[in-house]
This record gives sequence, C-alpha cells and structure tokens, in this order.
Amino acid sequence: MTAIALTIAGSDSGGGAGIQADLKTFSALGVYGASVITALTAQNTLGVQGIFDIPPDFVDKQMQSVFSDLTINAVKIGMLSVPTTIESVASGLEAGFSGPVVLDPVMVAASGDPLLTETAITTLKTRLLPRATLLTPNLPEAARLLGKPVATTEATMEAQGKALLAMGPKAVLMKGGHGEGPEAVDLLITPDGTLRLATPRIPSRNSHGTGCTLSSAITAGLAKGMTLEDAVKAAKAYIQAAIAAADRLDIGHGHGPTHHFHAFW
Repeated sequence: MTAIALTIAGSDSGGGAGIQADLKTFSALGVYGASVITALTAQNTLGVQGIFDIPPDFVDKQMQSVFSDLTINAVKIGMLSVPTTIESVASGLEAGFSGPVVLDPVMVAASGDPLLTETAITTLKTRLLPRATLLTPNLPEAARLLGKPVATTEATMEAQGKALLAMGPKAVLMKGGHGEGPEAVDLLITPDGTLRLATPRIPSRNSHGTGCTLSSAITAGLAKGMTLEDAVKAAKAYIQAAIAAADRLDIGHGHGPTHHFHAFW
C-alpha cells in the first residue's frame, strides 16, 4: 500500500518552507503527499511580504475532500495563523482522522516575520496540543508557548519540554537549532524519559524551511510505519544532509532553502 502523508500548512511562494517544503520532503522520502492550505504567503528568501488566510470554511472543504478519498497514514500541521483556522483543523481531525499527528507550532519565519497571532496561541494550546502525537517547537517557540524565557541550557530545554508534555501531546521534540556551541542538540521527551539527539552544527545561511522540513520528514517516517523514535532519528539524518548540501544551491538573495533532493541532484 502506498504511504500517504497530509500536510496542513501555509504556502511559501518562494518554495523553501511551508507546503512546498513539506511536499518536497515527502517525495524525497518516498511518500505520497497531499495538502490542505491554510494560508497564502507572499514570501521569498528575504522575508514575508504578506499573508492571506484561507477562509475557515474552505479549509474545512479541503480536509473533507482529502479524508473522504485518500487513506492518510500521518498528518503534519504547520502554519495556522488565526484561531478560526485552528478550530477548523481541529474539527476536521476529530471528524476524519485518528492516526499520528506531528504539530510544528510555526510562529516566526526564519527572517523574523511573525506567522502566528497572539490570540491564536491559546487556541493552539487548547485545541491541537492534546491531539498531537509529537510537538516540534524550536527554542523560541517553546518559550512563547510557555510564557518563559528562551532556554539556554539542556536542563532548561528538558524542563520546558516536560512542561509542554503536560499540556497533552504524547511526545515533544525540543529542537536546539537556535542554541549555540559545536553541536545542535535536540531532546525527544516522552512519558518514558528523554532521548538526547546531537549532531554537528553546520554553518550555513541557507536555513530557510529547516523546521518545516524536519517535521515533515518525521511525518513521512510515521506514514511508512516507523516508530516515533526511529522516525525522528531518520528525519534528523535527512535534515542534516539537506543542510550540508544547501550551499550547492543558489536560490535568492537572503536565507536560501535546504536541499530537499540532495540525494538525487
């Protein structure tokens, strides 16, 4: 049976993040990708020039179309900028899907542009965190969800991950890409304990879409039937290679994308 993953996220007109990054990642990892677009962004490697939120009833229609026809094995959720969209997505999942959900709480673009309104954060916490199989915040996102300072040590990362776990997701992947030091350390936190995942930090300005790509790579692994731990490890290896190959691309004048198809061209 063909593994199918669904991404519910915003579109990046520059192609490096959002829906575009998710579908590229699914394809690179041998998974068929479907999509529900929650917002359109006018965006490139230099920043976000505009956001147009898709009306909630049309988000509903997209979800109904996909779930009524395709056998979805895993879902990735990305940019949900307003409360009404979050409500639509939560209701759509409740009506049509019971499998694994990877929630990437996209709040700020790599350029620093905000992608999630303040009023949407509470709705995200109450409606979608309890539905998530895995929550994948970076350090600023975790801090914002908790109303805490950004973690600067692994001990604080773990404490914040456990606090997020208490909000309802089955597991939390605290991403340490915004940290410092020679290693990029992620912590996979579950009710059974904490798994430390460290990789050498790769210096590159082409980091646009790394969070989207990692979460969609994990989703692809879950869609293929991997355990959560194996899916996270495989996704880490994939994004590490994609970042390492990113400078082979010459895309735009700002923060370019990772190389999703590094294994092929």
